[in-house]
Amino acid sequence: MTTVDLHTLTGAYAVHALGDDERDAFERHLAVCEPCAQEVRELAATAARLGLAVATTPSPALRERVLEQITTVRQEPPRVPRQGRAGGAVRSGRGLSRFVLAACLAAAVGFGGVAVWQHGEARDARQRAEQAQDRSEQLAEVLASGDARVISNELPGGATATVVVSLEQGRAAFLASDMPPPPEGKVYQLWFDHEGTMRPAGLMDPGARDTAMLMEGPLDGASGMGITVEPPGGSAEPTSEPVAAMPFDV
Repeated sequence: MTTVDLHTLTGAYAVHALGDDERDAFERHLAVCEPCAQEVRELAATAARLGLAVATTPSPALRERVLEQITTVRQEPPRVPRQGRAGGAVRSGRGLSRFVLAACLAAAVGFGGVAVWQHGEARDARQRAEQAQDRSEQLAEVLASGDARVISNELPGGATATVVVSLEQGRAAFLASDMPPPPEGKVYQLWFDHEGTMRPAGLMDPGARDTAMLMEGPLDGASGMGITVEPPGGSAEPTSEPVAAMPFDV
């Protein structure tokens, strides 16, 4: 394995996705490559932040409702592994386990009433849960990508924003911690920056101080991203000065 190859393993190493031989080789490389060591530290911090961002406490009544209905609800069949966008199977194993487990637990709690709702409601809830899991898997693919690049910035008010960009995946993920709430009746909106032209990239949950989300849409040559305060539902183009602007430098 060449030194160039080793430079691309920071993301996989940070989420424990390397085999024994690759891990040993990369750890020897890590001891003499400070840029890789710094990137591993940033990715590891991002992974930890993601786990905190999606963690949630289940309702105390959830266990009782599940036990009441568990004998009357048919178990669903196993899901067939989803094929990747390039035709290959989606990466699995330790490389995604932390991200997918945390995200799926959040989805399971958020949509955990599937087992106790009426069948019509349960069907809708399963669809929402599957969509949430799909987004979580795509988010994990970006974070675990071998070419993932991390850009972090301190925001006004003490918040921290991190963007993980993967040219290989053509996507970007956004993570934030300690975000102050937006002004009443407003939301934070993310944007892809194309040399000054802004493209909508999703809305943050206005009630969440910590968040981890896949930015909507492909990178498509974006040179950076921004955050603005917008009306509920978002805007087609920014209507306020940016709260933050972060170049991708990739």
